[in-house]
Amino acid sequence: MNEKEYQSRIAELEALLEEKRARIAYLEEQFRVAQHKQFGKSTEGHPGQGELFNEAEELVVEAETETAEEAISYTRKKPTRKSLPKDLPREVIVHDISDEEKTCDCCSGELHRIGEDKAETLQFIPAQVKVIEHVRPKYACRTCEKGGISNTIKQAPVPHSVIPKGYATPSLLSQIITSKYQYGLPLYRQEAMFKQHGIELNRKTMADWIIRCAALFKPLYEQLRQHLLKQAVIAADETTLKVVESDKATSYMWLYACGADSPGGNIPGTETPNIVLYDYHNSRAGQCAVNFLKGYNGYLQVDGYQGYEQTQATLIGCWAHARRKFMEAKKGAGKKGSGKADWALNHIQKLYRIETQLKDKTVEERYLIRQEKSLPLLNQFHTWLTKSVQQVLPKTKLGEAIQYCLNQWEKLVRYTLDGLLSIDNNRAERAIKPFVIGRKNWLFSQTATGANASAVLYSMIETAKANDLNVFEYMMTCLDELSFPNVDIEQLLPWQFAKR
Repeated sequence: MNEKEYQSRIAELEALLEEKRARIAYLEEQFRVAQHKQFGKSTEGHPGQGELFNEAEELVVEAETETAEEAISYTRKKPTRKSLPKDLPREVIVHDISDEEKTCDCCSGELHRIGEDKAETLQFIPAQVKVIEHVRPKYACRTCEKGGISNTIKQAPVPHSVIPKGYATPSLLSQIITSKYQYGLPLYRQEAMFKQHGIELNRKTMADWIIRCAALFKPLYEQLRQHLLKQAVIAADETTLKVVESDKATSYMWLYACGADSPGGNIPGTETPNIVLYDYHNSRAGQCAVNFLKGYNGYLQVDGYQGYEQTQATLIGCWAHARRKFMEAKKGAGKKGSGKADWALNHIQKLYRIETQLKDKTVEERYLIRQEKSLPLLNQFHTWLTKSVQQVLPKTKLGEAIQYCLNQWEKLVRYTLDGLLSIDNNRAERAIKPFVIGRKNWLFSQTATGANASAVLYSMIETAKANDLNVFEYMMTCLDELSFPNVDIEQLLPWQFAKR
């Protein structure tokens, strides 16, 4: 082997070694990210099924830690307990001394009342179940009976029922629905709870009731959908769902929302209704969004999923998703750290600091401040991305984060074009979170019919919550009124219901 062949061979081995090192670094990065997802603390504030087991112990530890921190601080905060709601029923118990004790121990004079001390305790009364027996007397004519004339029997009509020939009242149905869809309590657990009251209520019966109730809510769901499509901005997201009797292994629950998370949270000068609607499909095809939106051409705030490109809406990107990818790059780097990921995260944080200043600003003020402060930061960030993409391996987490931002850049900067828009899609992510948490409890739907029913009922509950309604009372009233013909649907819209 001559010198030239030797040097060529050395170059080949060095290139192979560098390739192996890059592969090892990539696998180590993937391992650290997967390890953090499995064992690291999530940034989400919602407990899953596993976290619920240790919830009490963890909260006690957190409280003790906070107390210890306050003990060494210069400004100690006195713990305060919130007063109990004034509208709760109250039973007053007076603990007084006897008449013999109401004399002075020194001069035996009569004591007079100078004041009193009050202390409140909270008592819990378990749910009560009762049977309402409807009696309908029958009446007939004795004269006609004696004369052999055909007698007419008179009787009051059958009382109205939400489910014909069923014994479920609106309150019972509302209890079952809110327990499952608001609090994530599967039907088999509810079946066990009813059994404690001596009631044999089969879960199949409850499932049938739920599907019938969803059919009653469908007109109200469609009315909410029409109001949603009139809004200037809609947030959208989707998550997986397993449906046993489906021709596809994975189905999807799509979500569309508008408005703020709570009343009063809208931008000053705007009155956007709070609406949260779920839409079930056994596919993630973009046509699902096209069919739901029906030609909607306003702003649609989404993540980077390409399926939304098929809609006629103007797509707005999500900086929370971009930030999350740089967070993964930072975690994947491990103890050695990643200066580029840290720089990107700090720069994104500057964009969010500007957004915190816009909470009480009008649409016009939000637009002007973003043009003045946010746009220069965005231009600087884009210059950094263009330079960094040539310096970072594309298959690393950092390379993926940089490429994601470049691919989505046009959508990511659009939030600066209108004061109505938000910097991220957290509105939709917060709205879909209750479904994700509930899914951890009931795991799957048996049929597509059940999944569609879940979509309608989740929509009603989450929209009621977003409008700060008592969900149980709202569902109970709607069930009662929707079962009558010619009901005024507009009066049952949550923001109208709140005025009643």
